[in-house]
Amino acid sequence: MASYSYLVDDVIAATENSSSEFLAYIPNMVNRAEERLVKDIDDYGLVSYVSVAVSANNNIITLPTGTRVVKNFNIKDSGTKINLLLRTDEFLNDYWPVSASVGTPKYYAKRNNTTVLIAPTAQNTYNGQVVLVSRPTTLSSVSETNYFTDFCYDILFYATMIEAALFQKDFQLAQLYEQKYGQLVDLQRNQARRSRTDDMQAPAAPNGGDTTLSQTSQ
Repeated sequence: MASYSYLVDDVIAATENSSSEFLAYIPNMVNRAEERLVKDIDDYGLVSYVSVAVSANNNIITLPTGTRVVKNFNIKDSGTKINLLLRTDEFLNDYWPVSASVGTPKYYAKRNNTTVLIAPTAQNTYNGQVVLVSRPTTLSSVSETNYFTDFCYDILFYATMIEAALFQKDFQLAQLYEQKYGQLVDLQRNQARRSRTDDMQAPAAPNGGDTTLSQTSQ
């Protein structure tokens, strides 16, 4: 199974560089590679479900640490889950201009990278849940595996090799690794697209024969 140590050995072997300066810089390469993958791929492996408290008389909710993208925000009211609808902060200000007024929340809006607004202002305390995209635990000699090593090691490797080529000032080789990286990212996105549908959702020909319809990207 791939791991941080496996990746380090892989990079050293591919570059044929085991100098002390290169080895010392590998953690930086891996860190930048992971950061890039979080931005480039849209995969359920990066999704987390985190409980948050929605306090009464409060319309500003702090997002869980590390949130990059909010996919869904819901609350439970008397056991019933309510999916809050995403709107802009301008919409919320127009819809619920007096934040001291309270009701059952219906909408939320990104306020900044760490908080969201809700409207109406919560009249009760609710159990909330944020479905979010975040970066997995950073790879290191202490934390040897994460989603990237387990499910898309090939992309992680080439993303790291881009950084290694740049470190060695081999810009031509970096371009070649960019091409390979881009091909693999496209394949990963296609896999994610396929995971968002099942076989029963595929278009079928009415006469029972092979379909002539094509599926668009999800």
